[in-house]
Amino acid sequence: MAARRLATTALLVSALSAPVVAVPQSTAPPLPDVPTLINQVREHQLQMESIQENYTFHEVITNQMLNKDGSVKKMESEESEVFFVNTHEVRRLIKKDGKALDADQEKKEQNRVTKYVEKAQQTPPGQAPNGEVVISVGRILAMAKVSSPRRETVDGRSTVAFDFVGDPHAKAHNIAEEAARHTSGTFWIDEQDRQVRRLVARLTDSVHGGFGLFSLNKGSNLNFEQKLINDELWLPTSASLYIIAHEIGIIGVRANIQVVDNDYKKFHADAQQQAGTPVGPGTR
Repeated sequence: MAARRLATTALLVSALSAPVVAVPQSTAPPLPDVPTLINQVREHQLQMESIQENYTFHEVITNQMLNKDGSVKKMESEESEVFFVNTHEVRRLIKKDGKALDADQEKKEQNRVTKYVEKAQQTPPGQAPNGEVVISVGRILAMAKVSSPRRETVDGRSTVAFDFVGDPHAKAHNIAEEAARHTSGTFWIDEQDRQVRRLVARLTDSVHGGFGLFSLNKGSNLNFEQKLINDELWLPTSASLYIIAHEIGIIGVRANIQVVDNDYKKFHADAQQQAGTPVGPGTR
């Protein structure tokens, strides 16, 4: 979910609507050298995820809880302002199910965010402050073994598409990396900018965490979309997720999750990272 960045309930998806058109290889120039291209993409993705920390953005998450037959039993939505502290994503809720928070809810949310920021400051980069599972494009790329390169057009731009599987020999340091190691799918690389345009992945094996208390099940799948924003920077714009999960004391969870990110603005959080200071993009 950044990322992105998607929390413990997150792995997922159905393909989004941007058209993909195969380019006849007989009329196209030779494909780039694959190892060089993949190394450039991995480096650019890490740079993008680092640069993203200088921005605040608006995020809407719609969560459909599903019955076994796929029918919707409950739907919720949240709108948040998102920013980063010490590489960690911080979310400040501004609307719940389309309704703005009242004064009491805002006060509670601000207290929660302030405590989370304090914890984020003390948590090393790469670790989640509250143990969240964050499946990112960068993590999946780091674990990917690619095949079948071909040129395709997405939204009028030339991309190089690859199929991939997780490297079974890659060392996983946490449940997020373990999940990335057990994914397969396809990603599309913008040929001009050497950036990930789209990533579609599915979980090929169930992954267990929390000493077996939680599992993300085989069949979960996800789709990440990234686009060139304002002709200057590639950033995440949307994600779709379908998750099948189990937790001790809960029979099972099935959900469709839709994430939309927009309204990116440059943001410097230094002054807001001090304990006791009101925190959030709205205070800059």
